Amino acid sequence: MAAGNQTRVTEFILMSFSSLPSEIQDVLFLAFLAIYLVTLMGNSLIILVTLADPMLQSPMYFFLRNLSFLEIGFNMVIVPKMLGTLIAQDTSISFLGCATQMYFFFFFGVSECFLLATMAYDRYVAICSPLHYPIIMNQGTRVKLAAASWFPGIPVATVQTTWLFSFPFCANKVNHFFCDSPPVLRLVCADTARFEVYAIVGTILVVMIPCLLILCSYTLIVASILKIPSTQGKHKAFSTCSSHLLVVSLFYVSLSLTYFRPKSNNSPKSKKLLSLSYTVVTPLLNPIIYSLRNNEVKNALSRTFHKALALRKLIL
Repeated sequence: MAAGNQTRVTEFILMSFSSLPSEIQDVLFLAFLAIYLVTLMGNSLIILVTLADPMLQSPMYFFLRNLSFLEIGFNMVIVPKMLGTLIAQDTSISFLGCATQMYFFFFFGVSECFLLATMAYDRYVAICSPLHYPIIMNQGTRVKLAAASWFPGIPVATVQTTWLFSFPFCANKVNHFFCDSPPVLRLVCADTARFEVYAIVGTILVVMIPCLLILCSYTLIVASILKIPSTQGKHKAFSTCSSHLLVVSLFYVSLSLTYFRPKSNNSPKSKKLLSLSYTVVTPLLNPIIYSLRNNEVKNALSRTFHKALALRKLIL
C-alpha cells in the first residue's frame, strides 16, 4: 500500500461476517459453536484414548495424538473470537491480540504441515520396512521427529508476525474473521515489497517441502504395495494410510487454493470460505476420519466406554 495518513493503531476491527443479515449470523454462530465443541471433544477423546489404551501405543498413534493437540490449538486460536463477532458483535481486537492470534495461527499451521509429512514417513517405514519398523521408529526417534515437526513453526511465526506488525498502519478494519497476514498487510502504508517476497518464498517452502516429502513417501508406499501378491494384503496396506491421505488432501487442497491462487481471483468472500475449510472444518473431520476409518481406534473407544460404564456401576 502506498504511503498515506499514518495513524497509531491500538486495535483492529474484524469485519468477519458483518455484511450478512443478523439472522444468518445467528445461524452461523450456532453452527460454528456446535462444530467447535465437537472438534474439542473429538480431538480430546483421541488424545485420552491413545494415552490410556495399551493397544494404541504404536508410533502412528503417538503422531496422531500430536495432530490432535495441534488441531485443538489451531481451533482455539481462531474460533472463540469468531463466535464473539457473530453473537456479541464484539469485532474489536487489540493490537497485541491481533499479533498474538496471527503468531499462533502461523505456529500451528506450519507445525501441522511438517507433522503431516512426519506421519507420511511413519506410514512409509511401517509398510515398506515392517520388520525394522519398531527399531527405526523407537521412542527416541518418534520424539525427535515430533519435536522437529513442531519447531519450524516458531521461527516462521516469529519473523512473519514481528516484521508485519513493525509496519505503520493507515487503517484498522481487517476484512476477515481473524488476523491473517494478507488482509492485515493491506492496511499497511509503507513499502512492503521485501516482506511480500519473503512471505511468498516462505509459504512455498513451508507448504511445498512437506508436500514433496509426503508425495515421495506415498510414491514409495504405492510401489511397495503393488508388489504384494495377495489382494487382501494390498487392501490391508492401503487401509493403514488411507485416513492420513484423506487428512492431507483436505488440508493441502484448501491451503493451496487460499495462498497460491492469483490475486485477481481472490475475493474476500471466497477467502473467508476457503479459510473456514482449514481453520474450522478440517480440525472437525480429523477425529471423525481417524475414528470411523480405523478399527483399532473404534475398538479402543468401545473398550474405554465399557470401562467407564463398569466404573460407574461400581461407584453407584
